[in-house]
Amino acid sequence: MGTGLTLIICAVMVSTTFLSGLFGMAGGLVLVGVLFALLPVQDALTLHGITQLASNLWRAAMWWRFIRPRTAIGYMIGCLIVLGAWTLWQYIPSKAVALLLLGVLPFLSRLLPSRIRGNPETVLGGLAYGLLCMVLMLVTGVAGPVLDQFFLNGKLDRREIIATKGVCQVAGHALKVLYFGFLLDSSASIDPTLAILAVGSALLGTWLAKPVLQAMSDTTYRRWAGHIVTVVSLYYVGYGGWLIADVYLP
Repeated sequence: MGTGLTLIICAVMVSTTFLSGLFGMAGGLVLVGVLFALLPVQDALTLHGITQLASNLWRAAMWWRFIRPRTAIGYMIGCLIVLGAWTLWQYIPSKAVALLLLGVLPFLSRLLPSRIRGNPETVLGGLAYGLLCMVLMLVTGVAGPVLDQFFLNGKLDRREIIATKGVCQVAGHALKVLYFGFLLDSSASIDPTLAILAVGSALLGTWLAKPVLQAMSDTTYRRWAGHIVTVVSLYYVGYGGWLIADVYLP
């Protein structure tokens, strides 16, 4: 990988982890789309996992006082159950399928009746979304859109959402890196230097976002978070649909 491409990837990582550090969402969704455009799917998902693991770990550490442990514990249990089952299947999606799913899932989650959307303050809610989101992690690389909607459904404030979701995402991305980097028959191949730069970029972007989040109100946070997820999701629906049309239409 050339120096220019490496610098572009690092700049995108800083920007997207800043976005995630500010809203606790959307940054990973943007980053995985960029990596899909630059790298093979398996390498893209592994590098994305390394970046998001570092970003979410740092975010959870900064806001640890606001973590809701019941939700996080339930989520981790769900993730482990799915990883055990998925290791036997070893399915890797095409780029078009992954992008289309990334775009459609946030809208599908909003259509669910409120009584079955899950409560982000309970172990059962965390378990249910741990199962669902780990499947999405292994198919599309991210589960952010669905997990974002899960947390926005509750009454947690912006710091509780950022902190608890950070812990949940640490578990999910760590298992994703384990799966794509080590458990598959043909594991991904990532340059160690690029992996180190990815971690550094993630920590920088997350650190830069903290003072901005502290100055933001809960009302502003929720309004902009919803808008950002909608815009990014519409882009991926269009991009994934275009790739599928390019393959199947004359």
